[in-house]
Amino acid sequence: MYIIGIAGGTGSGKTTVVRNIIESLPAEEVALIPQDSYYNDNTGMPMEERRKINFDHPCAFDWKLLISHIKELKAGRAVEQPTYSYLECNRLKETIHIEPQKVVIIEGILALSNKELRELMDLKIFVDADSDERLIRVIERDIVERGRTVQMVVDRYIDVLKPMHLEFIEPTKRYADLIIPQGGENKKAIDIMHTYIMHHLKPNQASGCML
Repeated sequence: MYIIGIAGGTGSGKTTVVRNIIESLPAEEVALIPQDSYYNDNTGMPMEERRKINFDHPCAFDWKLLISHIKELKAGRAVEQPTYSYLECNRLKETIHIEPQKVVIIEGILALSNKELRELMDLKIFVDADSDERLIRVIERDIVERGRTVQMVVDRYIDVLKPMHLEFIEPTKRYADLIIPQGGENKKAIDIMHTYIMHHLKPNQASGCML
């Protein structure tokens, strides 16, 4: 099993990078573990209080459950991945059955921030992008997918996203084996990443293609 961690700021282009990896591999060989699925279970907390949670802070995540699931997959055992609703600001009852695969991708803003989780990874990637570009992507996404207004998104960016990015996300760059600038638009970096992954999965094939 080859475990890849992909981190980066909100709106940096992580989804595009992940999609490129998944599309380049047979569907039965890759499993995606979104860090967002592992937000803490806030059942019992009033909706008004849930909306005040800082979801960009490390304390918002159930690290124990995430790490245990990665260890289970690495040991060859399937897991029931939780699901999360941004509208409800809470974990849902439904789970997703995840079988162990040749490649497991852990994707999230703070995927590289936890030492124990990092030590389970074979490749650590940080997807970087200009702050203005990230803000535009966040506005577009949150209006369509999360029912927020432009003002709500901008206020949240100033009050939460930007300071949390500078304090917790940006510093994890130093743990990355590969930094992809310009987010998912950097085709050359993505091609290099793909070649590297394929070399480790199928060394004979990879080296044959490069001759």
